[in-house]
Amino acid sequence: MRRASVSTEPAVLTDAASLPAPVIRRGIGLFGRTFFLLAALLLVSILAWLQTLRVFELEPRAAQTAQQIASIVNLSRAALIHSDSIARVSLIKTMTEQEAVRILPREPDDRFVPFPDDALGQRMTQELESRLGAGTVVASSVNDEPGLWIGFTIDDDRYWMLTDRARLNPPVGQTWIIWLVIAAALSLAGAALIAGLINRPLRDMSVAASRVREGDFAAGFLDETVATREIREVNIEFNRMSRKLAQIEQDRLIMLAGISHDLRTPLARLRLETELSVADDNARDQMAADIDQANAIINKFLDYARPDQVAVEPVVLSELVNRCVYALKDASDIRLQIEVPPDLRVLADEVDLIRALSNLLENASRYGRSAASGIAEVEIVALAKGSRVAIEVRDHGPGVSPENLQQLTKAFFRGDTARTAATGAGLGLAIVEKNIQRMGGALVLRNRASGGLSARIELNRAS
Repeated sequence: MRRASVSTEPAVLTDAASLPAPVIRRGIGLFGRTFFLLAALLLVSILAWLQTLRVFELEPRAAQTAQQIASIVNLSRAALIHSDSIARVSLIKTMTEQEAVRILPREPDDRFVPFPDDALGQRMTQELESRLGAGTVVASSVNDEPGLWIGFTIDDDRYWMLTDRARLNPPVGQTWIIWLVIAAALSLAGAALIAGLINRPLRDMSVAASRVREGDFAAGFLDETVATREIREVNIEFNRMSRKLAQIEQDRLIMLAGISHDLRTPLARLRLETELSVADDNARDQMAADIDQANAIINKFLDYARPDQVAVEPVVLSELVNRCVYALKDASDIRLQIEVPPDLRVLADEVDLIRALSNLLENASRYGRSAASGIAEVEIVALAKGSRVAIEVRDHGPGVSPENLQQLTKAFFRGDTARTAATGAGLGLAIVEKNIQRMGGALVLRNRASGGLSARIELNRAS
């Protein structure tokens, strides 16, 4: 019998970046979407109310401004009518100095620009004409001098009155901006509060569902006393579902344990009867092998049905690999190549990791044989990268068809025609993946470009 050759030549581990990354669609969460919708609704409502207030404020402001200007014109007209020529000049000078109101004679060749024809200008012009008469003129500049100019007559004499145009400005400017900022801030705070209240029950349900998915049914309990009737009913139904799933899981474990107990006893008796009653050595060995295979299938069913809780601790990876390959070193149909740093440690359950590696080695030795030599060449390589450790088991066999590659870790899947020696229940790689996931790791299977299958285990590195 030829011993398996164990080579310590360096091997190159495929970098994690070369593996296809899963496509993850990231979008806006429910909180963000609700917040933005509420914020947009509130801000649009504020702007609409602001515009509405400005529209409704236009009429009173135009009437009030027109009344003030008409009062000034009427008072100025009365004062000028009842004063003589000498006093009239002094009166005009006093009004200019103290009231910022200038009264000038209106000449036929004066150039003036009519007041802007907007809503405010039209409304104010109408008010002034109704108060001062049909000959009233409202201009924005006279002889290139800007301002609020009012043209009126006194005893067939025409005059210009210049007053401050600031009378037409909105009575509040900065106040509107301050009010708008405060309203927007309060609206955003309210939108955040409402979005949080809407999102909280769904967030709690998401956390509970993830715990139930991991098998922690007790931690997935939701509050059944919340005030909102719809949320309370959903929480009650979710808790009933969790309790039902927990009961189903418990019944499943009890059923599998019962099947194991009930089947192993007759299998043991059948094995003993075979050893004692079958005279043909070849037939006896074949029957014993069939009984052992049936017993191994029962064990795999139990391994697959184990609970998902596992405690991890630092373990030396090279020691575990040596224990896994020890039984294969004397085999003549397998050649091993190992590249594992002696001081590399990972966080794992020692028994589960040994079972996973042994299962991968068993698959590689069974299905990874070279068509030319009939020998399975298997490489075991480990590499630390940051906080993770990658352990890769490679073979040089025919590989797996791309359409079946993603099916290998599914329970009861038996591979394709490239692996014609498939036996058992099809739980080997499903158990490996489940054990690795229980330890916080991941299993990645891919076909190698040079031929063969690569099984990559990623675990957390122990400090």
